[in-house]
Amino acid sequence: MNVIFAGTPAFAATALAALLDAGHRVPLVLTQPDRPAGRGLRSQPSAVKQLALARQLVLAQPPSLKDDSVIAQIGQLDADVMVVAAYGLMIPSRLLAMPRLGCLNIHASLLPRWRGAAPIQRAILAGDRETGVTIMQMDEGLDTGAMLLKTKIAIDDRDTTNSLHDKLAEAGARLIVRALREMPLAPEPQNPAESCYAAKITRAEAAIDWTRPAVEIDRMIRAFNPVPGAHTLYDGQPLKIWQAEAVADTVAGAGPGTVLQADAGVLRVATGAGSLRLLELQRAGGRRLAAQAFLAGLPSITGVRLGG
Repeated sequence: MNVIFAGTPAFAATALAALLDAGHRVPLVLTQPDRPAGRGLRSQPSAVKQLALARQLVLAQPPSLKDDSVIAQIGQLDADVMVVAAYGLMIPSRLLAMPRLGCLNIHASLLPRWRGAAPIQRAILAGDRETGVTIMQMDEGLDTGAMLLKTKIAIDDRDTTNSLHDKLAEAGARLIVRALREMPLAPEPQNPAESCYAAKITRAEAAIDWTRPAVEIDRMIRAFNPVPGAHTLYDGQPLKIWQAEAVADTVAGAGPGTVLQADAGVLRVATGAGSLRLLELQRAGGRRLAAQAFLAGLPSITGVRLGG
């Protein structure tokens, strides 16, 4: 097929590579403009841009798809379909109907659950036992279009957003190749009553509230790994927690956030229900360290209160 592709991060690049490897012609790749990233805030190309350049594809990075010249460029390509994956820009209605088979979106959830910007993080935060990928026929709403194909992925107890992202990216790549092979597919309307919204993650959400149960804080740490990183305060300075595990014990006489144990490589903290064993930590300006290395050289911190 003649496929216009629109996407930005690694999730999308995985799908683009699969489409190319399956033999589809991609006359145009759309991705967001380069953004500042990293400590030096240097302008960085997206994962999709890097792949497009490596495969010598025609690339465009418009700040918006509302520009008449962009619409005209797309209209001249006589595309069979447009595939969209984590693009990050709204697709105007006149563009949705332009390709012969419309615009298909690769969405990292089992729609209608977790419509919106952060479906992977929200699924982990909510304690969902499974998620998946939906291939959706795009309409003018936010992830409201009819569903064409789905595949389920189990969420393991130790999955982070990073590990689950990689599973979903591979699943999404396989599913969009299958969708184009089997087109046209019978559309299944979404049930709005079953929908929920996956709001964009904010840094404020990543501040650990030690009064929450240990199992919820563990999910939060995994959901915010790698970005923005769950964090607390130690000795008045930021401390990121990258890995932890909930301990179903009874904590008596210690307020939430109190370090219960800090010896023999074990760092355990009281929460609102049970305790949390911290496995990997990072002080401001430092490296990520296992608990044993983090504790080495520190005075005893048993009894210290983490948080504000």
